[in-house]
Amino acid sequence: MGNIVAIVGRPNVGKSTLFNRLTQTRQAIVDEASGVTRDRQYGKVTWNGREFSVIDTGGYAVNSDDIFEKDIRRQVMLAIDEATMVLFVVDVLTGITDYDEIVADMLRRSGKKVVVIANKVDTNERMADMHEFYRLGLDDIYPISSINGAGTGDLLDHILAMLSEDAVEEQLEDLPKFAIVGRPNAGKSSILNALIGEERNIVTDIAGTTRDATFTRYNKFGKDFYLVDTAGLRKKNKAKEDVEFYSVMRSVKAIENSDVCLLMIDAERGFEMQDKKIFGLVERNNKGVVVLVNKWDLVEKQNNTTKQWEEHIRREMSPLTDFPIIFTSALTKQRIHKAIETAVEVYENMKRKVSTPNLNDFFLPLIESYPPPSTKGKFIRIKYVTQLPASTPTFAFFCNLPQYVKEPYKRFLENKIREQWDFTGVPVNIILRRK
Repeated sequence: MGNIVAIVGRPNVGKSTLFNRLTQTRQAIVDEASGVTRDRQYGKVTWNGREFSVIDTGGYAVNSDDIFEKDIRRQVMLAIDEATMVLFVVDVLTGITDYDEIVADMLRRSGKKVVVIANKVDTNERMADMHEFYRLGLDDIYPISSINGAGTGDLLDHILAMLSEDAVEEQLEDLPKFAIVGRPNAGKSSILNALIGEERNIVTDIAGTTRDATFTRYNKFGKDFYLVDTAGLRKKNKAKEDVEFYSVMRSVKAIENSDVCLLMIDAERGFEMQDKKIFGLVERNNKGVVVLVNKWDLVEKQNNTTKQWEEHIRREMSPLTDFPIIFTSALTKQRIHKAIETAVEVYENMKRKVSTPNLNDFFLPLIESYPPPSTKGKFIRIKYVTQLPASTPTFAFFCNLPQYVKEPYKRFLENKIREQWDFTGVPVNIILRRK
Protein backbone atom coordinates (compact mmCIF):
# COMPACT_ATOMS: atom_id res chain seq x y z
CA MET A 1 0.00 0.00 0.00
CA GLY A 2 1.17 3.50 -0.63
CA ASN A 3 2.28 5.27 2.50
CA ILE A 4 2.17 9.04 2.58
CA VAL A 5 4.37 10.91 5.04
CA ALA A 6 3.53 14.59 5.51
CA ILE A 7 5.90 17.29 6.75
CA VAL A 8 4.35 20.05 8.88
CA GLY A 9 5.66 22.94 10.94
CA ARG A 10 5.72 26.70 11.01
CA PRO A 11 7.59 28.72 8.32
CA ASN A 12 11.40 28.80 8.20
CA VAL A 13 12.08 25.75 10.35
CA GLY A 14 13.54 23.91 7.35
CA LYS A 15 10.63 21.86 6.02
CA SER A 16 11.60 22.28 2.38
CA THR A 17 15.25 21.55 3.07
CA LEU A 18 14.21 18.34 4.83
CA PHE A 19 11.91 17.48 1.93
CA ASN A 20 14.75 18.00 -0.58
CA ARG A 21 17.09 15.95 1.56
CA LEU A 22 14.68 13.02 1.86
CA THR A 23 13.70 13.00 -1.80
CA GLN A 24 17.20 14.04 -2.91
CA THR A 25 15.82 16.63 -5.27
CA ARG A 26 16.40 20.27 -5.74
CA GLN A 27 13.98 20.89 -8.53
CA ALA A 28 10.28 21.41 -8.87
CA ILE A 29 8.25 18.56 -10.25
CA VAL A 30 6.97 20.68 -13.13
CA ASP A 31 8.86 23.07 -15.34
CA GLU A 32 9.57 26.41 -13.79
CA ALA A 33 7.93 27.94 -16.86
CA SER A 34 4.45 26.89 -15.86
CA GLY A 35 4.83 28.84 -12.63
CA VAL A 36 3.37 26.00 -10.61
CA THR A 37 5.72 25.97 -7.68
CA ARG A 38 3.13 24.32 -5.48
CA ASP A 39 4.03 21.01 -7.01
CA ARG A 40 7.46 20.92 -5.47
CA GLN A 41 5.68 19.34 -2.61
CA TYR A 42 5.29 15.75 -3.70
CA GLY A 43 8.17 13.32 -3.99
CA LYS A 44 9.16 9.70 -3.64
CA VAL A 45 11.64 8.47 -1.06
CA THR A 46 13.52 5.23 -1.64
CA TRP A 47 15.49 3.88 1.30
CA ASN A 48 16.85 0.37 1.78
CA GLY A 49 14.78 -0.90 -1.12
CA ARG A 50 11.50 0.44 0.24
CA GLU A 51 9.48 3.37 -0.98
CA PHE A 52 7.08 5.90 0.41
CA SER A 53 5.73 9.27 -0.68
CA VAL A 54 6.50 12.47 1.12
CA ILE A 55 4.46 15.66 0.98
CA ASP A 56 5.62 19.04 2.21
CA THR A 57 2.48 20.88 3.27
CA GLY A 58 4.38 24.14 3.64
CA GLY A 59 4.05 25.01 0.01
CA TYR A 60 0.32 25.16 0.35
CA ALA A 61 0.35 28.08 2.76
CA VAL A 62 0.41 31.73 1.96
CA ASN A 63 4.11 32.33 1.62
CA SER A 64 4.53 35.30 3.87
CA ASP A 65 6.31 35.75 7.15
CA ASP A 66 3.25 36.92 9.00
CA ILE A 67 1.61 33.58 8.43
CA PHE A 68 -1.55 33.26 10.43
CA GLU A 69 -2.69 30.61 12.77
CA LYS A 70 -5.48 29.48 10.45
CA ASP A 71 -2.99 28.73 7.66
CA ILE A 72 -0.97 26.58 9.97
CA ARG A 73 -4.08 24.84 11.24
CA ARG A 74 -5.19 24.19 7.67
CA GLN A 75 -1.88 22.61 6.73
CA VAL A 76 -1.90 20.38 9.77
CA MET A 77 -5.50 19.34 9.07
CA LEU A 78 -4.52 18.41 5.52
CA ALA A 79 -1.68 16.30 6.82
CA ILE A 80 -3.81 14.63 9.49
CA ASP A 81 -6.57 13.91 6.98
CA GLU A 82 -4.45 12.40 4.28
CA ALA A 83 -1.13 11.11 5.60
CA THR A 84 -0.16 7.80 7.17
CA MET A 85 2.35 9.55 9.35
CA VAL A 86 3.37 13.14 10.18
CA LEU A 87 6.85 14.64 10.57
CA PHE A 88 6.59 17.75 12.73
CA VAL A 89 9.64 19.99 12.19
CA VAL A 90 10.78 22.32 15.00
CA ASP A 91 13.84 24.53 15.32
CA VAL A 92 16.27 24.10 18.26
CA LEU A 93 17.56 27.65 17.79
CA THR A 94 14.22 29.29 18.54
CA GLY A 95 12.88 26.67 20.94
CA ILE A 96 9.13 26.18 21.43
CA THR A 97 6.93 28.93 20.02
CA ASP A 98 3.17 29.47 20.34
CA TYR A 99 2.70 28.09 16.84
CA ASP A 100 4.58 24.92 17.75
CA GLU A 101 2.20 24.43 20.66
CA ILE A 102 -0.83 24.84 18.40
CA VAL A 103 0.52 22.23 15.98
CA ALA A 104 1.50 19.84 18.78
CA ASP A 105 -1.93 20.12 20.30
CA MET A 106 -3.64 19.21 16.99
CA LEU A 107 -1.29 16.31 16.39
CA ARG A 108 -1.70 14.92 19.91
CA ARG A 109 -5.45 14.82 19.49
CA SER A 110 -5.33 13.30 16.02
CA GLY A 111 -4.01 9.94 17.17
CA LYS A 112 -1.73 9.82 14.09
CA LYS A 113 1.84 8.58 14.18
CA VAL A 114 4.04 11.60 14.69
CA VAL A 115 7.80 12.11 14.78
CA VAL A 116 9.03 15.46 16.09
CA ILE A 117 12.08 16.52 14.13
CA ALA A 118 14.40 18.86 15.98
CA ASN A 119 16.17 20.62 13.13
CA LYS A 120 19.42 22.61 13.09
CA VAL A 121 21.12 20.34 15.62
CA ASP A 122 24.60 20.97 14.22
CA THR A 123 26.63 20.79 17.45
CA ASN A 124 26.68 18.83 20.70
CA GLU A 125 25.44 21.82 22.71
CA ARG A 126 22.38 21.99 20.53
CA MET A 127 21.78 18.30 21.11
CA ALA A 128 21.04 19.20 24.75
CA ASP A 129 18.60 21.92 23.67
CA MET A 130 16.40 19.45 21.89
CA HIS A 131 15.12 17.96 25.17
CA GLU A 132 12.97 21.02 25.75
CA PHE A 133 10.65 19.73 23.00
CA TYR A 134 9.48 16.85 25.19
CA ARG A 135 7.28 19.54 26.77
CA LEU A 136 5.10 19.34 23.65
CA GLY A 137 3.82 15.96 24.84
CA LEU A 138 4.93 14.07 21.72
CA ASP A 139 7.53 11.51 22.73
CA ASP A 140 9.22 10.60 19.50
CA ILE A 141 11.93 13.23 18.94
CA TYR A 142 14.70 12.99 16.37
CA PRO A 143 17.60 15.46 16.08
CA ILE A 144 18.79 16.25 12.56
CA SER A 145 20.54 18.92 10.58
CA SER A 146 18.72 19.09 7.26
CA ILE A 147 21.36 21.47 5.88
CA ASN A 148 24.23 19.00 6.14
CA GLY A 149 22.12 15.85 6.33
CA ALA A 150 23.30 14.68 9.76
CA GLY A 151 20.80 12.26 11.27
CA THR A 152 18.65 11.76 8.17
CA GLY A 153 19.73 8.12 7.69
CA ASP A 154 18.65 7.18 11.21
CA LEU A 155 15.45 9.12 10.70
CA LEU A 156 14.65 7.17 7.51
CA ASP A 157 15.30 3.85 9.28
CA HIS A 158 12.95 4.97 12.02
CA ILE A 159 10.20 6.07 9.56
CA LEU A 160 10.35 2.72 7.75
CA ALA A 161 10.17 0.81 11.03
CA MET A 162 7.06 2.77 12.01
CA LEU A 163 5.44 2.37 8.59
CA SER A 164 6.01 -1.37 8.50
CA GLU A 165 3.89 -1.79 11.62
CA ASP A 166 1.01 -0.97 9.31
CA ALA A 167 1.82 -3.84 7.02
CA VAL A 168 -0.85 -6.08 8.50
CA GLU A 169 -3.48 -4.44 6.30
CA GLU A 170 -6.32 -6.48 4.90
CA GLN A 171 -4.97 -8.80 2.26
CA LEU A 172 -6.77 -8.21 -0.99
CA GLU A 173 -6.92 -11.14 -3.34
CA ASP A 174 -4.36 -11.05 -6.07
CA LEU A 175 -6.52 -9.35 -8.66
CA PRO A 176 -5.83 -6.36 -10.89
CA LYS A 177 -6.44 -3.02 -9.19
CA PHE A 178 -7.66 -0.19 -11.40
CA ALA A 179 -7.83 3.42 -10.26
CA ILE A 180 -9.88 6.07 -11.99
CA VAL A 181 -7.93 9.31 -11.67
CA GLY A 182 -8.26 12.77 -13.11
CA ARG A 183 -9.11 16.34 -12.29
CA PRO A 184 -12.15 17.08 -10.15
CA ASN A 185 -15.40 16.94 -12.17
CA ALA A 186 -13.96 14.98 -15.08
CA GLY A 187 -16.63 12.36 -14.37
CA LYS A 188 -14.78 9.84 -12.22
CA SER A 189 -17.67 8.94 -9.95
CA SER A 190 -20.17 8.75 -12.82
CA ILE A 191 -17.93 6.18 -14.48
CA LEU A 192 -17.71 4.21 -11.23
CA ASN A 193 -21.47 4.26 -10.87
CA ALA A 194 -22.03 3.37 -14.51
CA LEU A 195 -19.75 0.38 -14.07
CA ILE A 196 -20.97 -0.90 -10.78
CA GLY A 197 -24.53 0.25 -11.03
CA GLU A 198 -26.11 1.77 -7.97
CA GLU A 199 -25.45 -1.20 -5.70
CA ARG A 200 -22.20 0.50 -4.85
CA ASN A 201 -21.67 0.19 -1.11
CA ILE A 202 -21.77 3.63 0.44
CA VAL A 203 -18.90 3.66 2.90
CA THR A 204 -20.01 3.98 6.50
CA ASP A 205 -18.75 7.15 8.00
CA ILE A 206 -16.42 5.71 10.60
CA ALA A 207 -13.23 7.67 11.10
CA GLY A 208 -10.61 6.34 8.75
CA THR A 209 -12.84 4.39 6.38
CA THR A 210 -13.37 7.13 3.87
CA ARG A 211 -9.91 8.57 4.19
CA ASP A 212 -8.04 5.81 2.51
CA ALA A 213 -8.50 3.98 -0.71
CA THR A 214 -11.65 1.90 -0.79
CA PHE A 215 -11.56 -1.17 -3.01
CA THR A 216 -14.75 -2.20 -4.76
CA ARG A 217 -14.74 -5.72 -6.15
CA TYR A 218 -16.11 -5.91 -9.69
CA ASN A 219 -17.05 -9.37 -10.80
CA LYS A 220 -19.29 -9.70 -13.82
CA PHE A 221 -19.11 -10.29 -17.58
CA GLY A 222 -16.18 -12.61 -16.98
CA LYS A 223 -14.07 -9.80 -15.48
CA ASP A 224 -12.77 -9.80 -11.93
CA PHE A 225 -10.82 -6.88 -10.47
CA TYR A 226 -10.84 -4.16 -7.84
CA LEU A 227 -11.70 -0.55 -8.51
CA VAL A 228 -9.73 1.78 -6.28
CA ASP A 229 -11.68 4.80 -5.21
CA THR A 230 -10.37 7.49 -2.95
CA ALA A 231 -13.10 10.04 -3.28
CA GLY A 232 -14.08 9.65 0.34
CA LEU A 233 -16.59 11.99 1.88
CA ARG A 234 -15.29 15.52 1.74
CA LYS A 235 -16.87 18.29 3.74
CA LYS A 236 -18.27 20.78 1.28
CA ASN A 237 -17.06 23.86 3.12
CA LYS A 238 -13.35 23.27 2.51
CA ALA A 239 -11.56 26.38 1.32
CA LYS A 240 -11.30 26.67 -2.46
CA GLU A 241 -7.52 26.48 -2.62
CA ASP A 242 -7.52 23.11 -0.88
CA VAL A 243 -9.39 21.48 -3.72
CA GLU A 244 -6.37 21.20 -5.94
CA PHE A 245 -4.21 19.99 -3.08
CA TYR A 246 -6.75 17.34 -2.12
CA SER A 247 -7.11 16.22 -5.70
CA VAL A 248 -3.33 15.78 -5.97
CA MET A 249 -3.24 13.92 -2.63
CA ARG A 250 -6.16 11.76 -3.69
CA SER A 251 -4.60 11.01 -7.06
CA VAL A 252 -1.32 10.09 -5.40
CA LYS A 253 -3.11 7.73 -3.07
CA ALA A 254 -5.20 6.09 -5.79
CA ILE A 255 -2.23 5.76 -8.12
CA GLU A 256 -0.03 4.14 -5.48
CA ASN A 257 -2.72 1.63 -4.57
CA SER A 258 -3.37 0.52 -8.15
CA ASP A 259 -1.78 -1.41 -11.00
CA VAL A 260 -3.40 0.44 -13.89
CA CYS A 261 -4.76 3.99 -13.87
CA LEU A 262 -7.66 5.11 -16.02
CA LEU A 263 -6.86 8.79 -16.48
CA MET A 264 -10.02 10.72 -17.25
CA ILE A 265 -9.89 13.85 -19.35
CA ASP A 266 -12.91 16.11 -19.67
CA ALA A 267 -13.64 16.41 -23.40
CA GLU A 268 -15.46 19.70 -22.89
CA ARG A 269 -12.51 21.35 -21.20
CA GLY A 270 -9.84 19.79 -23.36
CA PHE A 271 -6.44 18.54 -22.25
CA GLU A 272 -5.11 20.77 -19.47
CA MET A 273 -1.98 21.22 -17.39
CA GLN A 274 -3.52 19.38 -14.44
CA ASP A 275 -4.13 16.32 -16.67
CA LYS A 276 -0.51 16.35 -17.69
CA LYS A 277 0.53 16.55 -14.05
CA ILE A 278 -1.57 13.56 -13.07
CA PHE A 279 -0.19 11.63 -16.04
CA GLY A 280 3.28 12.51 -14.74
CA LEU A 281 2.39 11.06 -11.32
CA VAL A 282 1.20 7.83 -12.96
CA GLU A 283 4.44 7.61 -14.91
CA ARG A 284 6.66 8.36 -11.93
CA ASN A 285 4.93 5.62 -9.97
CA ASN A 286 5.54 3.17 -12.83
CA LYS A 287 1.88 2.27 -13.29
CA GLY A 288 0.00 1.24 -16.40
CA VAL A 289 -2.23 3.87 -18.02
CA VAL A 290 -5.34 4.08 -20.18
CA VAL A 291 -6.50 7.57 -21.15
CA LEU A 292 -10.28 8.08 -21.22
CA VAL A 293 -11.62 11.16 -22.95
CA ASN A 294 -14.96 11.44 -21.16
CA LYS A 295 -18.17 13.39 -21.97
CA TRP A 296 -17.55 12.51 -25.60
CA ASP A 297 -21.32 12.65 -26.24
CA LEU A 298 -21.16 16.43 -25.66
CA VAL A 299 -18.45 17.28 -28.19
CA GLU A 300 -19.09 18.69 -31.67
CA LYS A 301 -17.42 16.20 -33.97
CA GLN A 302 -16.02 16.28 -37.49
CA ASN A 303 -14.88 13.08 -39.12
CA ASN A 304 -11.29 13.42 -37.92
CA THR A 305 -11.93 14.79 -34.42
CA THR A 306 -10.75 11.67 -32.59
CA LYS A 307 -7.57 11.57 -34.64
CA GLN A 308 -6.73 15.19 -33.79
CA TRP A 309 -7.42 14.56 -30.11
CA GLU A 310 -5.22 11.49 -30.07
CA GLU A 311 -2.34 13.28 -31.77
CA HIS A 312 -2.60 16.20 -29.39
CA ILE A 313 -2.65 14.01 -26.27
CA ARG A 314 0.28 11.87 -27.41
CA ARG A 315 2.28 14.96 -28.28
CA GLU A 316 1.67 16.40 -24.81
CA MET A 317 2.57 13.13 -23.06
CA SER A 318 5.72 12.37 -25.02
CA PRO A 319 8.19 10.65 -24.79
CA LEU A 320 5.71 7.98 -23.62
CA THR A 321 3.28 7.68 -26.53
CA ASP A 322 2.45 3.99 -26.49
CA PHE A 323 -0.81 3.98 -24.51
CA PRO A 324 -4.48 3.45 -25.37
CA ILE A 325 -6.89 6.39 -25.69
CA ILE A 326 -10.62 5.68 -25.50
CA PHE A 327 -13.48 8.13 -26.07
CA THR A 328 -16.18 7.46 -23.49
CA SER A 329 -19.35 8.84 -22.01
CA ALA A 330 -20.29 7.89 -18.47
CA LEU A 331 -23.75 9.26 -19.13
CA THR A 332 -24.62 7.13 -22.14
CA LYS A 333 -22.28 4.34 -20.99
CA GLN A 334 -20.55 4.61 -24.35
CA ARG A 335 -17.42 2.43 -24.54
CA ILE A 336 -17.24 1.94 -20.80
CA HIS A 337 -16.75 -1.79 -21.15
CA LYS A 338 -14.15 -1.17 -23.81
CA ALA A 339 -12.32 0.96 -21.21
CA ILE A 340 -12.32 -1.92 -18.72
CA GLU A 341 -11.27 -4.50 -21.31
CA THR A 342 -8.39 -2.24 -22.28
CA ALA A 343 -7.36 -1.81 -18.64
CA VAL A 344 -7.28 -5.61 -18.32
CA GLU A 345 -5.06 -5.83 -21.42
CA VAL A 346 -2.71 -3.20 -20.02
CA TYR A 347 -2.56 -5.15 -16.74
CA GLU A 348 -1.61 -8.27 -18.70
CA ASN A 349 1.07 -6.25 -20.50
CA MET A 350 2.47 -5.21 -17.10
CA LYS A 351 2.80 -8.87 -16.18
CA ARG A 352 4.27 -9.91 -19.52
CA LYS A 353 7.58 -11.80 -19.29
CA VAL A 354 9.83 -12.21 -22.31
CA SER A 355 12.19 -15.18 -22.16
CA THR A 356 15.92 -14.47 -22.15
CA PRO A 357 16.59 -16.53 -25.32
CA ASN A 358 13.89 -14.59 -27.20
CA LEU A 359 15.34 -11.29 -26.05
CA ASN A 360 18.87 -12.19 -27.06
CA ASP A 361 17.83 -13.70 -30.41
CA PHE A 362 16.04 -10.47 -31.20
CA PHE A 363 18.43 -7.92 -29.76
CA LEU A 364 21.97 -9.15 -30.33
CA PRO A 365 21.80 -9.06 -34.17
CA LEU A 366 19.94 -5.74 -33.98
CA ILE A 367 22.54 -4.17 -31.67
CA GLU A 368 25.26 -5.54 -33.94
CA SER A 369 23.72 -3.56 -36.82
CA TYR A 370 22.90 -0.47 -34.73
CA PRO A 371 25.45 -0.32 -31.93
CA PRO A 372 25.43 2.52 -29.38
CA PRO A 373 27.47 5.48 -30.69
CA SER A 374 31.04 5.35 -29.43
CA THR A 375 31.98 7.99 -26.88
CA LYS A 376 35.49 9.43 -26.50
CA GLY A 377 36.75 6.72 -28.85
CA LYS A 378 35.41 3.95 -26.60
CA PHE A 379 33.29 1.24 -28.17
CA ILE A 380 30.31 -0.04 -26.24
CA ARG A 381 29.56 -3.73 -26.56
CA ILE A 382 26.23 -5.08 -25.34
CA LYS A 383 26.60 -8.79 -24.75
CA TYR A 384 23.44 -10.01 -23.10
CA VAL A 385 19.83 -8.99 -22.36
CA THR A 386 17.41 -10.26 -19.74
CA GLN A 387 14.15 -9.17 -18.15
CA LEU A 388 14.45 -8.55 -14.42
CA PRO A 389 11.83 -9.67 -11.90
CA ALA A 390 10.05 -6.38 -11.17
CA SER A 391 6.49 -5.11 -10.90
CA THR A 392 7.06 -3.01 -14.05
CA PRO A 393 8.67 -4.53 -17.18
CA THR A 394 12.40 -3.89 -16.66
CA PHE A 395 15.12 -5.02 -19.04
CA ALA A 396 18.80 -5.19 -18.20
CA PHE A 397 21.35 -4.83 -20.99
CA PHE A 398 24.78 -5.99 -19.90
CA CYS A 399 27.72 -4.21 -21.48
CA ASN A 400 31.31 -3.16 -20.96
CA LEU A 401 30.71 0.59 -20.46
CA PRO A 402 27.16 1.18 -19.21
CA GLN A 403 27.90 4.78 -18.21
CA TYR A 404 28.46 5.78 -21.84
CA VAL A 405 25.07 4.67 -23.12
CA LYS A 406 23.00 7.82 -23.51
CA GLU A 407 19.27 8.47 -23.24
CA PRO A 408 18.50 8.45 -27.02
CA TYR A 409 19.93 4.95 -27.37
CA LYS A 410 17.94 3.73 -24.38
CA ARG A 411 14.84 5.13 -26.04
CA PHE A 412 15.79 3.29 -29.24
CA LEU A 413 16.01 0.02 -27.26
CA GLU A 414 12.69 0.70 -25.57
CA ASN A 415 10.97 1.43 -28.89
CA LYS A 416 12.31 -1.82 -30.33
CA ILE A 417 10.94 -3.76 -27.34
CA ARG A 418 7.56 -2.10 -27.86
CA GLU A 419 7.56 -2.89 -31.59
CA GLN A 420 8.34 -6.53 -30.95
CA TRP A 421 6.20 -7.26 -27.86
CA ASP A 422 2.99 -5.72 -26.62
CA PHE A 423 3.71 -3.33 -23.76
CA THR A 424 1.00 -0.81 -24.65
CA GLY A 425 0.04 1.40 -21.73
CA VAL A 426 2.94 0.20 -19.61
CA PRO A 427 6.18 1.94 -18.60
CA VAL A 428 9.23 0.01 -19.78
CA ASN A 429 12.47 0.50 -17.84
CA ILE A 430 15.82 0.04 -19.53
CA ILE A 431 18.83 -0.53 -17.29
CA LEU A 432 22.43 -0.83 -18.42
CA ARG A 433 24.69 -2.89 -16.24
CA ARG A 434 28.31 -3.88 -16.28
CA LYS A 435 28.79 -7.41 -17.46
